[in-house]
Amino acid sequence: MIEAVGLTKRFGAKTAVEQLSFQVRPGHVTGFLGPNGSGKSTTMRMILGLDRPTAGHVTINGSPFRDLPNAQRHVGALLDAKAMHGGRKARTHLLSIAQLSGIPEKRVDEVLGVVGLQDAARQRTKGFSLGMGQRLGIATALLGDPQVLLFDEPVNGLDPEGILWVRNLMRQLASEGRTVFVSSHLMSEMALTADHLIVIGRGRLLADMSAHDFITHNSAGFARVRPAADRPDGRSALGTALVKAGARVLQETDGALRVTGLDLPRISDVAHESGVRLWELSPHRASLEEAYMRMTQSSLEYTSTEDPRAELWEPEPLSVPEWEEEAPVAEVPTETAASFFAPPPPAAGGQPFLMPGSAADLAPAVGQGDPARTPENAQSTSEDHR
Repeated sequence: MIEAVGLTKRFGAKTAVEQLSFQVRPGHVTGFLGPNGSGKSTTMRMILGLDRPTAGHVTINGSPFRDLPNAQRHVGALLDAKAMHGGRKARTHLLSIAQLSGIPEKRVDEVLGVVGLQDAARQRTKGFSLGMGQRLGIATALLGDPQVLLFDEPVNGLDPEGILWVRNLMRQLASEGRTVFVSSHLMSEMALTADHLIVIGRGRLLADMSAHDFITHNSAGFARVRPAADRPDGRSALGTALVKAGARVLQETDGALRVTGLDLPRISDVAHESGVRLWELSPHRASLEEAYMRMTQSSLEYTSTEDPRAELWEPEPLSVPEWEEEAPVAEVPTETAASFFAPPPPAAGGQPFLMPGSAADLAPAVGQGDPARTPENAQSTSEDHR
């Protein structure tokens, strides 16, 4: 087991890790997540005794790493796949470490077979690809058959087959009762591999819980509802009815409605009562990536001025001014019609689910069975949409 208590590390005026406390228990794959610059690598280096904490302490099975006798047999780690002499052959690299740690030579050939590098054992590592270097780094971590393993981005540079192999390897090691601590930026892999998550941001602990609980606590579940296209005002009518039933409704970029506050059977009942057929009614459960984005968005050190991750966050409703019934309907650019919007309160007197400049997207087109809109009939037209 790995246990950190009040772990703090400062580099001059910069605090990389601050009062970090957590436990990594055996029998589980524990994912270590955080944005760039959050202190993950510094934390792993302190666990392995490569950096001394400014304050606090971290132990492995009750002892600091420096106090472990023959540490290679207790702890295996992959922090940098390129941390090897390029002029050495793969087998020679592993053999030198084995001899320093009192590990039998036959173990070298065993781990080369485990990582699939038996045919490259006589090649010099300077000619290795990134993926081959990762495999050799994993072989080095497994060399002493340790009970505690730390991996920093272990699938970096691997092909799909290699990624699947690493995933299965992590699970197998944990099932044998070992402590497996994995740092990665690949949320899709962590979702498939990690049982437990430790998330940090700006050197501080943000979350320490199971992967399932993390997603549940940091995501907003909702229902996707898509009315059939046979009724021009179907989306507006359904949205109005859902709001009156107590739901919160947002329009997604593809025209579907995102509904919270009502369960699926109730949404179906409201649609039926409104006379609106549905083409889609499906629950949405956030992915690990979405939950991670929501939790860490305030802890980012580097952000673009145009952040594409915004679409993963639940959009805030836009304020909708009161609808001016006498105003003529304007033409709507495509991007405006696709923007998010939310309804005003039913008693506010505004036009539900319509923003100025978006009515043409929901109403029948002029010249297709709908009389031209003029100041004289604008009021009756607006009433039809209520």
